Amino acid sequence: MAKRQLYSIGYATKPIAVFLAQLQQYGISAVADVRSVPYSKAFHDYHQEAFAATLKSNGIHYVYLGAELGPRSRDDHHYDACGQVQFDRLAQSPLYLQGVERLQNGLDKGLNIALMCAEKDPADCHRSLLIGFDLKRRLGLELAHITHDGGIETQPQLEQRMAETHGAAQDLFASPEQLVELGCRAQSKLKAYRRPE
Repeated sequence: MAKRQLYSIGYATKPIAVFLAQLQQYGISAVADVRSVPYSKAFHDYHQEAFAATLKSNGIHYVYLGAELGPRSRDDHHYDACGQVQFDRLAQSPLYLQGVERLQNGLDKGLNIALMCAEKDPADCHRSLLIGFDLKRRLGLELAHITHDGGIETQPQLEQRMAETHGAAQDLFASPEQLVELGCRAQSKLKAYRRPE
């Protein structure tokens, strides 16, 4: 059986025609929208209804998984005392696990799926910090992040970049796995959703 591949893509500042061309470049047959709020203040082509219709007219399936895999949990137990979501807690929730199961089912059906969110750089987004990090460890499934210019950065490459960015690579006593985890945790602390005060 061929190895399954799951992609991710961000839309920020990207014209819809460019976004569609990138999906087609990688043979994406389904987009899983993992935004907690499936609307954009600045990019109206990505409002849920308009976006789903555009995908459909281009032969691409749309599924909304923001309730299951979005970064803004409704469960108070997933937040720390400062009101920041904790991805390790969120990744253990039954709702999140339902979302993972739905992704697996889609991949098992042969769909070529891209997780979609807003952020231009996947290192700034929960699609790498929560979903990519978790799926690599839980299922051995590595995301291929479609970059803003249409290239690919794999989840391991991205995790290495975060470790280097946060100086985790300087810890001589940590294993390579621990260095990556330290980098991802530091990046999550910077980027994970915080409830408004």
